[in-house]
Amino acid sequence: MLCCGALASVTTLLAQTGGPPTQPLPFSHKAHAGDLKLACKMCHRSPDPGEMMGTVAAVVCMQCHSVIRAESPAIQKLAAAARQNREIDWTRVYSIPAFVAFSHRIHLEGGSTCQDCHGNIAARDVLYRERDISMRGCMDCHRAKKISNNCRFCHDAR
Repeated sequence: MLCCGALASVTTLLAQTGGPPTQPLPFSHKAHAGDLKLACKMCHRSPDPGEMMGTVAAVVCMQCHSVIRAESPAIQKLAAAARQNREIDWTRVYSIPAFVAFSHRIHLEGGSTCQDCHGNIAARDVLYRERDISMRGCMDCHRAKKISNNCRFCHDAR
């Protein structure tokens, strides 16, 4: 079990927001999720059991970009990665500590939306951590939705 000081440090770290991380290629959620209205799940897969949302594979991007903006240097780098079956090393904007039992699937099936935790990504050209996904932020959401805040609900017994 974590001591309160360590838990407070992790909680503070997770709640901090800063500028957007540097990504290996330019990408606009505003263009894709906003203007084109692509669903999050089109690019961000949640394989069983649904805990972690994946980042998009280059081959998925190339389903459209083999003809759309194919002359762009960034798309050419993406195409090369797809041809070589290489993943793009996207920098995660949000991450949850391993000691937290979190499932995107359970949250989505329970009526939460991607925007509840990640903000209005459809309006963002560049993503940054704009929502509080610290323990405090999660507990506030659980209280508002009348969902258990029992420690064992989200944390494994150690």
